[in-house]
Amino acid sequence: MIDSSHEPFDKNVEICKKVVDYAHKFNCSVEGELGHLVGAQFDEGEEGGGHSTSGHYTNPDEAVKFVRESGVDSLAVAIGNSHGAYKFKGEQHLDLERLKAIKKALMDAGLGDYPLVLHGASSVPKYLVDEINKYGGKMPDAQGVPEADIEVARRVGCTKVNIDTDLRLAMTAGIRKVFMENPKEFDPRKYLGPARACVKDLVRHKVKDVLCCAGHAFD
Repeated sequence: MIDSSHEPFDKNVEICKKVVDYAHKFNCSVEGELGHLVGAQFDEGEEGGGHSTSGHYTNPDEAVKFVRESGVDSLAVAIGNSHGAYKFKGEQHLDLERLKAIKKALMDAGLGDYPLVLHGASSVPKYLVDEINKYGGKMPDAQGVPEADIEVARRVGCTKVNIDTDLRLAMTAGIRKVFMENPKEFDPRKYLGPARACVKDLVRHKVKDVLCCAGHAFD
């Protein structure tokens, strides 16, 4: 994965193409990124719902140009997703219509069922935030991507979905609970064990109920 999305479009293409040219010699696939993961409320320049080239979200036409010129094997897009536990202010949503437009543009350009990637796809489950706050944490107004949006994004064509913050929250909740209930505890095995169990339960839920990929490891 090469992320040069912070660079201007042409520079982003140039950097990714260099990585692609090298990686493909060794039969390695390359994931590039186009757009900025800054959250739904920060997409300046997208007035009236149009797909302008001045905003932070991925532009469908630019996506086609980027894939063709850089040669990347998959593309991480920006549709309102962002890193961390404070993704949204107010209503939570992804721009799923934009995602559909990106997928259609790639298809219409003859690039087939091109694989898209969704970074910053943690949903910041309320029960985990509540658990952290209950045991001494302070996470006011934490919000993530609705799991229903992630499921739609997967069906539209996001073949890889990155989830990290939710795993951190699960582990933190497990550790905080042990420390609060047993303040004398100092054995890592006693607090990391329950924390790992929390992470395990969350991963099981994501794989089965959100990404719907259970049992498909060898597809």
